[in-house]
Amino acid sequence: MTRMVLALLSSLLLGAGLGLLPAGASSADVLLIEEVRQADRMEPPANGLKQAEVRARFGEPAATHAPVGDPPITRWDYDGWSVYFEHDLVLFTVLHKGAVLDKQPG
Repeated sequence: MTRMVLALLSSLLLGAGLGLLPAGASSADVLLIEEVRQADRMEPPANGLKQAEVRARFGEPAATHAPVGDPPITRWDYDGWSVYFEHDLVLFTVLHKGAVLDKQPG
């Protein structure tokens, strides 16, 4: 009997909660999916490239940050993404939040 009451109560609460979701909640999921698709089409610096290769291919960064830690990790910021280096080699590239959708082809 207790299980039936709990099941009924939880289904009522769940049903009531679904009606309270904001109308745009599902659009956020669509934007995230589109951002992932666009990010997949981008060609940011690959792991293992040297700083000189990144500079030659993508130009001067908008900002550079001094090395931190041991081994030294350096960050270069470009418009929409940042590149992290260990010594002279790319460790990884990080896209800035929302930057992909801001740059949709017109």
